[in-house]
Amino acid sequence: QVQLVESGGGLVQAGGSVRLSCAASGSIFSRNVMGWYRQAPGKQRELVASITSVGEIEYADSVKGRFTISRDNAKNTVSLQMNSLKPEDTADYYCNVEERRYFGIKRYYWGQGTQVTVSS
Repeated sequence: QVQLVESGGGLVQAGGSVRLSCAASGSIFSRNVMGWYRQAPGKQRELVASITSVGEIEYADSVKGRFTISRDNAKNTVSLQMNSLKPEDTADYYCNVEERRYFGIKRYYWGQGTQVTVSS
């Protein structure tokens, strides 16, 4: 069973930086995508950034140039460095692992979420 444990987050002023980290325990299929999603109050959960097991990266347009995602395959960790934070970045941030198994089978795992609040 895969478990995701997040760390980081908290309260930060606009323009500041925060680093989120997520450690995955258990056996993860080799082809996978690790990512970060966020959900603001009253809004749907949205993808912030993702990185595949071979290093392909995707960012939401709203965070391009400000956020950087990275992973350590040996340690099964993924991090999100968030710079130039804006009040609209305030949300609960969730770590996600998507396993891309054979025959199109996918499995998803979620962390418990960590709150990021950006004050203006």
